[in-house]
Order: sequence, then structure tokens, then C-alpha cells
Amino acid sequence: MRKTATQQSGKIPAQPGPREVAPVQPAVPSDADAVIPGAGPSARPGERPTVRLRDAGPDDAPRYAPEWLELREGPDAAARAADLLDPLRIRLANLPGKAGLVIHDLGCGTGSMGRWLASRLDGPQHWILHDRDPYLLHFAAVASPRSAADGSRVTVETRRGDVGLLTPDALAGASLVTASALLDVLTRQEIDTLAAACTGAGCPALLTLSVAGRVELTPSDPLDAEIADAFNAHQRRGGLLGPDAVTAACEAFSERGATVRLHPSAWRLGPAESALTAQWLRGWVGAAVEERLELKERADRYLRDRLEACRAGELKVVVHHSDLLALSRPTGGAS
Repeated sequence: MRKTATQQSGKIPAQPGPREVAPVQPAVPSDADAVIPGAGPSARPGERPTVRLRDAGPDDAPRYAPEWLELREGPDAAARAADLLDPLRIRLANLPGKAGLVIHDLGCGTGSMGRWLASRLDGPQHWILHDRDPYLLHFAAVASPRSAADGSRVTVETRRGDVGLLTPDALAGASLVTASALLDVLTRQEIDTLAAACTGAGCPALLTLSVAGRVELTPSDPLDAEIADAFNAHQRRGGLLGPDAVTAACEAFSERGATVRLHPSAWRLGPAESALTAQWLRGWVGAAVEERLELKERADRYLRDRLEACRAGELKVVVHHSDLLALSRPTGGAS
């Protein structure tokens, strides 16, 4: 995996003193049907693709935009399973060597995982941020945390690369691999590659916020289940695993000798998260209609009603995810 041209020097030390980093402001779509790339299918030409996890053809739709990542960062942070951190801390404390942690963040986007996790782990940390988009890598590096839970120094470097080509050699010396909202956009082969790389390097993996395929909306609607089924089918297009990814990852890590722990990590969206809910609704329903065109007339009515309830503060949504901690057998003699 190559570093970006702007990061050939490698490490970017966190600087002392306050920083003023202009956050990416959530975009307000210019029309009622607009979907921020990442929230769902987008038919508008010229929208900038951002996170790419594998080589993509010219006809591939954008996956993620910074605005979508910014919208979801708060609910993501609230949803991640803090209960998995204690077993992770125990494993990290028993790793050989005392020079600090080396953490690889795969598909890092704007760096939200580092902003959530670095301040929850003790000791010096060096984060290696992986993504295909140089803009997102730059933003993630600039907006990275500068200190660990105990005040130790945090540094970062960036690498452009394809998670589907990850190898144990690329993870040599790694203390931990992390990713957020990644597994469900991988194929079975890519998950096997990821599991083989982590277990081959003997490092644990904390893989958060994988879609579970279950959604609860309050108040309910007779069309909820049909939209959910069509969306899940859309998630499996092109060999991607979608809601089957967590099961596949558990199998892939377990077969290679890792101990796997799972914990629910649901989004719980209410009136305070209405901007995210509205974008999620547009993407969720849009993907369902793209998968099953016969839904369109009913889905259009459904989406109008749901967006009206969202604007009125009357809609609550629970989007179920799963967090996975895979504790691979260490290769350096630690227990």
C-alpha cells in the first residue's frame, strides 16, 4: 500500500496547543429527492465519489461523501459497543513490547474511529489511516486526536490502498486493526482476506457498525418490512455481503483460531437526529425501489409520509448494527 504523495514523510505528529479545524458541514440537498452519496443510491451526475474500497469502474456509483460521514459521526459514537473495550484493553496490555500501540484504521473516511477510540486507550499511539480517497485521508490526518486517554502522544500517517489486498506483511508490527461500517460493503473473499491478514499478523480487530438488516420505525407502517427486505437485497448486490457480513466475519476469524465477541450497536434516532434520519430514509427507500421497481408508487407515498413525520419530530428509528471484536492468537509470544 502506498502513502499519499502529500504524506511521503510518513508520520504526522500531533501538535500541542489548540487547533481550529473547520469541520465538514452536513450538506442540505437542494431538492427533496437528493441523497448524499453514502446514504443511498444517487442518480445525479458529477457527484464526487469518496471512499472506494476496491478498484471501481467508471459506472460505479459514489459510496460515501464527507457530508454523510459528518452527519453520522455523533450517532456512530453513541452506538459503538463500549463493552468490547475492556477485553480489548486486556489484550493490548499483554502485547509484547512497550513502545506504544500501532493501529491500522481501514476505510478511515474522515477519521471518526480514531476520534472515538484514541481517547479511550492508554499509552502512545501511532495510527495508520487507510482509504482510497486522498481528500478524506488529508481531512482525517488534520482532524486526528492528539492525545490518548492518559495524555500520551498520538501520531498518524496515511496510506492509500485496497482493503481487499491487505496482507499480514502490511500489518507487520500492528497492535490493532479497526474499521467502522466496513464489513457490509465487502465480499466474502475480501472478508476472508481481512481475517487472514489480521490472524496472520496476530493482531486483534475491532470492526464496528456493520448493518444487521433489521430496522424498527415508530410509529410503524405496513410497508416497513417490505422496504427492509428490498433494501437488504440491494445490499447484497454484486457479491457484497450486506447484512450477512457479520456472520461471515465471525466464521472467517473463528476458522483461523481467533476468539470472536459480538455486541449490538444500534443507531437510535429521534428528533435530535432528524437531519441524519431524513438522509437515511431517502437512501433506504431509494435502494429498496432500485432493487424492486414495483415498489415505486407505494414507496413514494411512504417516503413522503415518513419525511413529514420526521420534520414534525414524530418519527423514531432504530437501525440495528453489530460490533465485532476478534482476538487473534498473538504471534509474538504474548498470552
